[in-house]
Amino acid sequence: MLRCKAGQRNKYVFLIKFHLMKLLFHLTFLFLITYNFQAQTEETIEYKDGKLHYSTYGAGDPVLIINGGPGISSAGFGELAKLLSEDNITIIYDQRGTGNSKIHTNTNTDFTIDLMVEDIEILRKHLGYENWIVLGHSFGGMLAYAYAAKYPERVSAMIQSHSGGMDLRLRDYPDLRDRLSRSQQDELNQLVLKISLGDTLRETRYQRAKLMAIAYLNDSTRTSEVAERLMTTDRTINSQVWANMNLIGFDVSEEMKNFNKPVLILNGIDEIVHKDIAIYADSVLPDSRLILMKDCGHYGWIEKPEIYLKEVKEFLKSN
Repeated sequence: MLRCKAGQRNKYVFLIKFHLMKLLFHLTFLFLITYNFQAQTEETIEYKDGKLHYSTYGAGDPVLIINGGPGISSAGFGELAKLLSEDNITIIYDQRGTGNSKIHTNTNTDFTIDLMVEDIEILRKHLGYENWIVLGHSFGGMLAYAYAAKYPERVSAMIQSHSGGMDLRLRDYPDLRDRLSRSQQDELNQLVLKISLGDTLRETRYQRAKLMAIAYLNDSTRTSEVAERLMTTDRTINSQVWANMNLIGFDVSEEMKNFNKPVLILNGIDEIVHKDIAIYADSVLPDSRLILMKDCGHYGWIEKPEIYLKEVKEFLKSN
């Protein structure tokens, strides 16, 4: 057995305590850094039409993320917001009538693309930003185009992620059913019919959403996750927004010809949103860069993160 004198013992005790305190300091510092990186702020704005809910991640220059839909909350985009919050403050929000954003009335005239654009501007003014980078995904890309067309001075740069486009040419291409097998199409048609006849079972809605998710993704391991998100779609809001866009003949391509800010366009080569929509946007925009990803469905950060996140982060750093 080793023995030490009292003085030596006290010295060792002091050194142990010193190093423990030093370790505790570094762990506390690391915790604070991690906490700040993961910090999320949530707030609900009250305005004339109702309430608008948003969340923020990180710190730095602002990036607004507009999720797809319409009729879906921003809840499923927290993952993307966190991934992009290393050097920026990323903002997601629930579009009118979805999630925690409530409106006073619920009629056809309450869900228009113009009102949704004004909601974004209300959020910008509330947060106090002179301008921001806007990332729009899927339908959110269409809404981002509409916002940039009306408020170009408020958009410092734009990211179009698997975007529905700057007009309605999306209607000219095959729909999601064409990405399913014949038997899957038949099953989907039967499920849609059952729901239209009054079937309210969760399992019925889930099976429909799961088939839709198969069409959206190339990576089958994330099907259940996407299906759960698709189940939250408010079909009434969805149909009302599309009806409004059809009514007004949504098309901001002329405005985009004069949009001189940098634009990054990302799309899958073979996905539910045809690559020609992204190629057309690239031909219209004066300062755009197009990234087409192989073997990628409708969610680049899920299926091709090594390409999608690399390109988006580099774009954010340079703008």
